[in-house]
Order: sequence, then C-alpha cells, then structure tokens
Amino acid sequence: MMGSMDTETLQAYDSGAAGYANDWETQPAGTDLRELVRTYFTPGPTADVGCGSGRDAAWLTANGFPAVGFEPSAGLRAEAERRHPEVEFHPAALPDLEGVPGSSFLNVLCETVLMHLEPAAVAPAVRRLVDIVMPAGVLYLTWRVSASDQRDDAGRLYAAVDATTVKDALGTAEVLLDEEVTSASSGKTIHRLIARKRA
Repeated sequence: MMGSMDTETLQAYDSGAAGYANDWETQPAGTDLRELVRTYFTPGPTADVGCGSGRDAAWLTANGFPAVGFEPSAGLRAEAERRHPEVEFHPAALPDLEGVPGSSFLNVLCETVLMHLEPAAVAPAVRRLVDIVMPAGVLYLTWRVSASDQRDDAGRLYAAVDATTVKDALGTAEVLLDEEVTSASSGKTIHRLIARKRA
C-alpha cells in the first residue's frame, strides 16, 4: 500500500484489475465530465489522479489536455498501460502523491477516489491535490456519495466523505462548481467540486 488508501480497497483493485477495467471501459461515456472539462480546463498539462483503467486520461490526451495518469494499484496501472499506450502512467497514491512536484499541472482531475481513503486522509489529500495545481489552474474533484461508511462485496471502502471537510481543505482556491448529481457514466450519486487555484 502507498499513502493512506484503504488496504482492502487496493487489494480488491489489484486482484480484480481486469474485470474493473473492462467495466469502466464499457460504461457509457462520461459526457457530463467531458462537457465540464471543456468548460473549465485550459489546454495544457493535466493529471488524472487515481486514473484506474486510464479511460479518462486517454480521452483527455486525445482532446487537448495531455494527461499523466497516477494510480496506486499495480494491477490497474498494468491494465491502463496495455489499453492506452499513448498515455504516461505512474505509481502514486493520495494523500501524499509522492514524487509529484507541486504546481506542476494546469489541470488536475480526481474522479471518485476520495471515498476510498481513510477519513483522516481526506483533508490532506485535497490539500495535496491543490498543491500540484499550477497557479490559476483548475482542480476537478468528485466522490461517491454515501450516508455511512460501507464496503462492497469485493471489500472496497466507500466512506461517507464530509463535503465541508473537502471544501475547507481547498483553502483559498475559488469554488467554481459545487453540486451533487448522478454520474452520466456510472449512474451513481456523486458530489462534484471544481475549483481554481489562486494565481
């Protein structure tokens, strides 16, 4: 395990990587995510933190937002590298994102990852995500909404993330969008925050 991602969750992704990757790659396109990226992101270096199968990183790269994917699961990273060889993938986990320089990306995407972290790691993770954004750059952050901490049949943690904790951890970043919606891709309820770092 790297950082403070939940151990059981990481083990589940490693052991079932091919199945999870197949599921994500065949889900409906994230049309809502893509529309918002086009609205709020500026073409330039982009990070996809917790990139899974690499689907979003590949779409970003093909659409003017050259992306680097960061993924703590070795199994998922191998799937991403096999499926999307045009994209660069690296091992890194929240909250530390060890080896990722501060202020190094114009855009940072972190799609449905926070709920897999231990509760104490959420605020440090958000602060670190803001840290790797360049001044005046944008962070796109979502997490799966649940009323209480729970695990699925595979053992993956879906923690109840406190929205106030997340927003407080954004610090001086300006919140551009704050909504709870149904994801066009997964069909699950997510909380979405988009924020711009101060110049």
